[in-house]
Amino acid sequence: MKEIYIDVSIFIQAVLRDEKSCRQILSRIVNNEIKVITSVLSWDELVYIIRKFTNKDIAIVEGEKFLRFPNLTFISAKKEVINEAQQLVEKYNLQPRDAIHAATALINGCTEIISDDSDFDKVKGLKRIGIIN
Repeated sequence: MKEIYIDVSIFIQAVLRDEKSCRQILSRIVNNEIKVITSVLSWDELVYIIRKFTNKDIAIVEGEKFLRFPNLTFISAKKEVINEAQQLVEKYNLQPRDAIHAATALINGCTEIISDDSDFDKVKGLKRIGIIN
């Protein structure tokens, strides 16, 4: 089974909006129907955004759940990833965090990314799998 990169936005939408399509994707991961990876920096993004829109206590609980999420592999943000992210920022005008996600995916051989962020559509070699609202 090939690995697919998952953007943290899927987890965030599942928590903040109780988005059905996101919950379905997460269920498929739990059931080992799809194999996914994400950057370790996704934890920071998740906790920051959930705290911003709810409160510290909910962010702490959701951060812990994210770290223990079944069948989710965390990839380190090594200098190689950051160097590639820099190139993606320059080439595609991505935001830094999106560039790190895209670079992590590409360096780890992922050709697909699960995300609701259309900015990934412009990255050559990376096909976005969107969510259905």
